Amino acid sequence: MIKVEFLGPIGKAAVEMEAATLADVAAKLKEDEMLVPWLEKCAVALNDTMVKDLDTVLNDGDRISILPPVCGG
Repeated sequence: MIKVEFLGPIGKAAVEMEAATLADVAAKLKEDEMLVPWLEKCAVALNDTMVKDLDTVLNDGDRISILPPVCGG
């Protein structure tokens, strides 16, 4: 089981799911219409390390963070 957390203004509670790769996580998250617009522009971290490869293998207990773009001044 992995945990997916949504940071910043996404406003969605964390979820737990079974997934073997980041591609599995992406496919499951795309089922939520509210998340689809965010997924196209968010960065992803696996256990606090930025990742881009959807073929990244996940292990039980991993934490995925969905990070929306941020602007500051």
